[in-house]
Amino acid sequence: MKRILVTRPRAQANSFGEILRVAGFEPIYFPVIEIRPIEDSAALDKAVEQLHCYAWVIFTSVNAVEVVFDKFSSLLLDDRVGVKFAAIGPKTAEALKMRGIAPDFVPQEYVAEAILPGLGDLKDKWILLPRAEIARKELPEAIVAEGGIAHEISVYKTLPTQPDPDGLAALKSGVDVITFTSASSVENFVTILRQNRLDPLNLPNNPLIACIGPITEQTARDEGFQNIVVAKEYTTEGLIEAITTMEKL
Repeated sequence: MKRILVTRPRAQANSFGEILRVAGFEPIYFPVIEIRPIEDSAALDKAVEQLHCYAWVIFTSVNAVEVVFDKFSSLLLDDRVGVKFAAIGPKTAEALKMRGIAPDFVPQEYVAEAILPGLGDLKDKWILLPRAEIARKELPEAIVAEGGIAHEISVYKTLPTQPDPDGLAALKSGVDVITFTSASSVENFVTILRQNRLDPLNLPNNPLIACIGPITEQTARDEGFQNIVVAKEYTTEGLIEAITTMEKL
């Protein structure tokens, strides 16, 4: 049975691992990221109180949905008159639906820049972007270029976590595939391995590097990884499909 390393945060790893098991793989859990809400929420508090001022609220991750709705679920549902919601992809859209909001737009390609065409005329309109502390700047820059006003608020940060001893042992003995579902997971994985005197680019068994999308792939290549496969659909299911396809070649 092929061993697949799962680098997702602990809270999100179990569902991914179960899908891997059903597909006939053995998941090895090795979280490299911890999601932590930003302690100072004053900016978000004010934005939610004035939600009616925004034309769109754009969520680019499930993490952002969870952080924002855990704090403001009733306000967001009560005050959304005239405000539209967009989600970067099906998982984020599903997270919104679970909290009572059907997104008004989900792009065909699950990257932040693909959201822009579905927002309509943005001139002089305020767009709320609750995001990670280290989120990419392409989307807010594109909104501004279209005449909109991008209001970015950091609602969570991604932090390196303490390495799991069993995961380290598995890496030392050899895994078949390493999965990455974000650029920060690639960067933290490399940092953690080097801190533990492992060469991430020279691991036993020469594992396949499976990336959820092009942004994650580019980060992996920038770090020096070469044996890479990328999901056609930028979801965990698409990632498993890419791995399974490679296994059949």
